[in-house]
Amino acid sequence: RGAWYLRQDKMSHRKYHAPRHGSLGFLPRKRASNIRGRIKAFPKDDKPVKPHLTAFLGYKAGMTHIVRDLDRPGSKAHKKEVVEAVTIVETPPLVIVGLVGYVKTPRGLRPLTTVWAEHLSDTLKRRFYKNWVASKKKAFTKYAKNLATEKGKKEFEEKLHRIVKYCQVIRVLAHTQVNKLPLGAKKAHLAEIQVNGGSIQEKVNWVKEHLEKEVGVSAVFEQDEQIDIIGVTKGHGFEGVTHRWGVRKLPRKTHKGLRKVACIGAWHPSRVKYTVPRAGQHGFHHRTEQNKKVYRIGKAIKQADGSVVKNNGATEADLTEKNITPMGGFPHYGVVTNDFLMLKGATVGAKKRVLTLRKSLFPQVNRRATEKVVLKFIDTSSKFGHGRFQTPEEKKGFLGYLKKDGEKEAAAPKAE
Repeated sequence: RGAWYLRQDKMSHRKYHAPRHGSLGFLPRKRASNIRGRIKAFPKDDKPVKPHLTAFLGYKAGMTHIVRDLDRPGSKAHKKEVVEAVTIVETPPLVIVGLVGYVKTPRGLRPLTTVWAEHLSDTLKRRFYKNWVASKKKAFTKYAKNLATEKGKKEFEEKLHRIVKYCQVIRVLAHTQVNKLPLGAKKAHLAEIQVNGGSIQEKVNWVKEHLEKEVGVSAVFEQDEQIDIIGVTKGHGFEGVTHRWGVRKLPRKTHKGLRKVACIGAWHPSRVKYTVPRAGQHGFHHRTEQNKKVYRIGKAIKQADGSVVKNNGATEADLTEKNITPMGGFPHYGVVTNDFLMLKGATVGAKKRVLTLRKSLFPQVNRRATEKVVLKFIDTSSKFGHGRFQTPEEKKGFLGYLKKDGEKEAAAPKAE
């Protein structure tokens, strides 16, 4: 009875001021012009080191989780097991097919000349056509024929000499090998990737040595490195303000709908400000996510020398012979057979989407960046439902001999 003063503020008016809904930092929220993430800045050149690529292209396969011991002094979880989500990005080797030399001007970079390799694959040539099947497939035929002559070779060397003489920035033209992936796509993705390290002469020599050759992801990135992911987010089409901007719904009895913005501005100025949430495109936006840690650079199942890797999903603590692909494959993707990157957390885009992986613009020196990651366990149970088994052998050992096993054995002699 004496606490009457505690009850006097039970009913209150609504606040008239609140933080705005949605960020204005990502305007305009429109569809990306290209499905491949565009690199708008490369890391600063580091001349003392050897020439190397500063970016790579990969394809999002799916997600799983790992277990590791956290090595972070001061944290409550230090020296304890933590479970973390990881994304698997399949990264077949890139093929280098050309180079571009840039001259620095007061108005930015100006391309001086472009040099292409003599032999280009059909997967790359398809990228230059709207309708490959109906075309005459003449792209680069005259160029290749000329390059095979003495005159063409001389012109090729002259172009390289001009690049060495006048250019300050060297970028390679590299394309992916989509025929090695379970995508069904036939057009390779082509990208310009800057070469850093060494003098201009050393850069050009490096590119010349690698023309028409493969470059693996392990030659670009290292274990425990922090990298940037550039890509296009999952598209959701034309969406209303409630989902697109996260504004509050109006009361139930509102006339003509409640998933709206009640007031879109004052009478004057008689325009709608750009800061007012409006309906429109949601998703399929170009985004760059910085500092994603590389937990593992995995090897392909079949190596170039013919050897077979059967344990790219194993760890020192879990010696079970298993590959990174979960049982039944990654949903909406399939089986990972090429080199892959395991990145901490989620990445932009839907399954099968091409992602641009770039070296960090600035060297990361904080404690999380320099932490050494040692994986104890990688989950390979089925991602389609509640997976209980890590390998087919484990499942067979638990379930025992099944009726379908007998049917398979009975059908085997008939097939012979």
